[in-house]
Amino acid sequence: MQFRNSMRARVVVGLMIAGCLFISQAAADEVEKLVFLVVEKDEVIASNTRLGRFDRLELNAREKLLEYKSSSAVAVVVTNQRFVAYGVFHGAWNSRRVQAGEKLQSMEVADYSATLVTSDRILNYYGRTGVWSYTKR
Repeated sequence: MQFRNSMRARVVVGLMIAGCLFISQAAADEVEKLVFLVVEKDEVIASNTRLGRFDRLELNAREKLLEYKSSSAVAVVVTNQRFVAYGVFHGAWNSRRVQAGEKLQSMEVADYSATLVTSDRILNYYGRTGVWSYTKR
């Protein structure tokens, strides 16, 4: 009887440890929300909770905000003149000019990355490094 109770206790403890490891692994894969956008009339403010700061993106006189999205650690702003992305790890805005006649077709922003598809290019942004890359369509 003593042996069965001891064995049962070991099995229960083992299952509890396995469950905790499974839950902690699932939580480790999640990216917490670290960036929020505040859109004003002539600027967009990135609220970076990771670095505890606010970074402003000022819009030029003839620049119009067309679209914006944010994810856990990346935000993207599209204007009639540029594509601008913000990554929480380097805490800065980084932009690429819109080419003549180029139109945004789609934008996806998730976790640390963003992909924009335009009439001329496919652009991606990696928020951990703050780097844009693109290819022609």
